[in-house]
Amino acid sequence: MEFSQEEPHKVSLKKFESMLKTNNVLFFDSSEFENIIHHYLNQGKVSLAKKAIKLGLDQHPTSTNLKLFQVEIYVFENKLKEANQLLDALYILEPSNEEIYIQKANILSKEDKHEAAIKVLKTALDLAEETSELHSLIGMEYLFLDKFQEAKHSFMRCLSEDSEDYSSLHNVMYCFDFLNENNEAIKFLNEYLDNNPYSEVGWHQLGKQYYAIKEYTKSLNAFDFAIISDDRFVGAYLEKGKVLEKLKRYNEAIENYALTLELDDPTSFALLRLGCCHEKLGQDDLAKQYYYKTVKEDPLLDKGWIAITKFYNKQKNYQKALYYINKAINIDSENVVYWKLFAQINHRLNYLEEAERGYKRALELGNYELNSWLQRTDILLQLGENEAASLNLIQAAEFYPEESEIEFRLAGIYYSILETEKGSYHLKNAWTINPENAIIIEELFPTIYKSLTFKKALNKLQ
Repeated sequence: MEFSQEEPHKVSLKKFESMLKTNNVLFFDSSEFENIIHHYLNQGKVSLAKKAIKLGLDQHPTSTNLKLFQVEIYVFENKLKEANQLLDALYILEPSNEEIYIQKANILSKEDKHEAAIKVLKTALDLAEETSELHSLIGMEYLFLDKFQEAKHSFMRCLSEDSEDYSSLHNVMYCFDFLNENNEAIKFLNEYLDNNPYSEVGWHQLGKQYYAIKEYTKSLNAFDFAIISDDRFVGAYLEKGKVLEKLKRYNEAIENYALTLELDDPTSFALLRLGCCHEKLGQDDLAKQYYYKTVKEDPLLDKGWIAITKFYNKQKNYQKALYYINKAINIDSENVVYWKLFAQINHRLNYLEEAERGYKRALELGNYELNSWLQRTDILLQLGENEAASLNLIQAAEFYPEESEIEFRLAGIYYSILETEKGSYHLKNAWTINPENAIIIEELFPTIYKSLTFKKALNKLQ
């Protein structure tokens, strides 16, 4: 129950706070105390709520509702033994009070006894007149158990009784998404919207589902209906902008993103997308301005720094690109894409040691693309690290056992260190896979390519 802002309740709150300041004990009826406690709990002012509960129970020692608030405080403070004892006493007095079961389930949930909590909540269903909240609570317990089908049906039951419980609507969509049931979600939302045609949240969710299956025109229509239902719905404008980008309608996307800046405080997401749209339109100065606004708004948004990095990389301003990729990596040092970009930029600047470090880190993080193995190998060869290069290639061969580019490089390395038997073995493998890639030896090992030993080995294969 929210604390009402109607005058009598405001008077009660003012009277209560005045009493606390003066230490004069005033009388309140139990419903006044309930509203005061609700208000403080909703505001997160637990210490004031505790004072109101104590004073309330002093004046109304038999009030079940005030005792249930005491249980809530016990649970919040993790005093589960005290909470259970008080609930047991209340159960003897009022065995048909569903709130007792709700609090009991809350305790069981906190003890990770979710199946038991569900059982208790289902008992409460038989006692309650209004069951939407109970279905929602049961749904949450199923979520804790990763039982998404059961959770989905519970939240649906909740919505069938309270169509404006948007928390349950979001939870239903979460279940559909986890189960990869986009078409089922779309069917559910269309039925929901037949009964709630002005639900901006429903239209917004429908737009997201169509977006997920790349039905961009239908997605756009859904977001338009969300905006018709609430023309200040920032989330709908942001999602509409994303769809317009997919449709390459960048000017319209810009209009929608810009509207969000007028309706609410700027978000780093909107600023970043504005930068991307302007860049797609070739408006580099505007793009750069928005990218810098993005990182000013949220200095810890690595995607903002990456956008600036790619902007300068595209303009071949590699020194600036390097400066900004380092900022992104400082925020997210486990991102494979960032390390690859770090390696590529350093390579273009001929900072070979740093480029090699970037590719090595990308490989360590699980980026096993062939190009990463080969680029690192070629850099190691340039640095004269033949042994490290061969070890790198041997690792690469575990992922790409039939790759001539790996085999030709190994052949070149072994011939260059005079291990001709190994060199001949890898040369034969490479030639069998794809003889056209023999040019690799000429490009990376020109001295070996011209040597008499290598030419004899090659002639035997031709």
